[in-house]
Amino acid sequence: MSGKRNFSLWNIWVASTLLKVLLYPAYHSTDFDVHRNWLAITNKLPLKEWYLENTSQWTLDYPPFFAYFEWLLSQFVPASVADDGCLDITDVGNYGWPTVVFQRSTVILSEIVLFLALQKYINISADKEKARSFVVASSIALSPGLLIVDHIHFQYNGMMFGILIFSLLAAKQGKYLQCGALFSVLLCFKHIFLYIAPAYFVFLLRVYCLDIHENSFKTPRSLLKSVRWSNLFKLASTVMTVFVIAFAPFAYYGVIPNLIARLFPFSRGLTHAYWAPNIWALYSFLDRVLVQFYLHVPGISSIISRYIESESLISRLKNSTASTKGLVGDVEFFIVPTITPKMSFILTLFYQILAVLPLLLFPTFKKFLGSITLCAFASFLFGWHVHEKAIMLVIIPFSFIAVSDRRLLYPFHTLVNAGYVSLFPLLFKSPEWLVKVLYTLVWCIIYFLSFNEVSKLSKSLSRRVFYMDRTNLIYILGLIPLTLSIGVLDVLSENFELLKRLEFLRLMMYSVYCALGIIGSWNGLSWIYFLDDTLNGDSTQVA
Repeated sequence: MSGKRNFSLWNIWVASTLLKVLLYPAYHSTDFDVHRNWLAITNKLPLKEWYLENTSQWTLDYPPFFAYFEWLLSQFVPASVADDGCLDITDVGNYGWPTVVFQRSTVILSEIVLFLALQKYINISADKEKARSFVVASSIALSPGLLIVDHIHFQYNGMMFGILIFSLLAAKQGKYLQCGALFSVLLCFKHIFLYIAPAYFVFLLRVYCLDIHENSFKTPRSLLKSVRWSNLFKLASTVMTVFVIAFAPFAYYGVIPNLIARLFPFSRGLTHAYWAPNIWALYSFLDRVLVQFYLHVPGISSIISRYIESESLISRLKNSTASTKGLVGDVEFFIVPTITPKMSFILTLFYQILAVLPLLLFPTFKKFLGSITLCAFASFLFGWHVHEKAIMLVIIPFSFIAVSDRRLLYPFHTLVNAGYVSLFPLLFKSPEWLVKVLYTLVWCIIYFLSFNEVSKLSKSLSRRVFYMDRTNLIYILGLIPLTLSIGVLDVLSENFELLKRLEFLRLMMYSVYCALGIIGSWNGLSWIYFLDDTLNGDSTQVA
């Protein structure tokens, strides 16, 4: 008997919640104590002191809405959890099982925002698109990245991406004021989403505030006439209202400079302790390789000595451990030129401008999603002090367009496989190692097949844009021996002192190999985005 298929995420939510509850006893990172400390700060101190308190090194450094969110959570802390040390302002948290259960539970409950957004995405899709939308939505709901980062390592990214998806759906439905308001709220929760703000700015400006036609650029007056001033005023007022609500209390107390300094700590170095798999990982790796050539290959050392003073270089190498270990702070380069924040900013801005220019000409929803993805790519690949967890900001928007053309699956599969594997070093203990590897492997197999099944066949599929698609598959399969070999080295390092000293070598293997895949994915998407009309589809069509 035939019947209408059910595309509800309810069963997925129940099953995934049970798994996440089972992970309560799992390892959690220092981010757990970060958020515990923020609960304590917002609960025990007046608002004017939230961004001044520095008893712990884990100072409050998220925008105001997240601070308000932490305050709200702190109002529901049971007495038994408070007695456990959950709300104590200390330099290092001293807490037990009650605090772990409470904070883990808040992550699960906050993630309901993500499931509601994904269910709405399915519901508003056309009937013929629901199966495709369900595959995309379930892939995000069951994302290994969210499981690793939120429910083991500990963060609240699920809720953040839920707000992002709600804003995207508002754009899809032509509710542009709602889209701008939701994205403004998101920025006031977590400022990392500034990475994709250029795409939002250009899209909303183009579709809501400008009425551009062929005569718009003939004279300055005709260009001014193309501006929908009432819409521009409404959009600007909406965005400003959100920011005023968020920041006004802190402006009243005169702590905005302290707040801004917390949000943008530019004193941090180019790379994180564990290199994020981006351009700077390869750049840092090149420097380390050239150092070894300089020390052990006479011919190469003589060439390098022509450009670098030998005694100074030898002295720097003797006084530094940066060639073998990751550093939190400024990374030191020995052979290649040092990268400055200004260089990083210019490169990021350049590639983001390239990503938004086509959106001015083709302001469709698909082009909008492509522009968001490329803006996130640019920030991840060229940004300053990028964390490996930021790869999720690339994966989520890419998921919505990956099934719109079979050719997009090649860069998408490479991205998700390399991106999720690059998160593995966040969990380094044996039980969590098994969970992350098995869960990610099963997810990749299921959604590799599912995305292939529901993706659209391109009319121009015979034009092999991705002429290296077989190489792409070989690269993905190469992640398996990489993960297994590093796992073996991790086990052996417990008994061999040499392997303990070379701990960063294993992290570097992850960084370099995953960086190659992520950069390849960026190139693949860029090719289609700039040189093909695949993403210039109907503005009301998601996939």
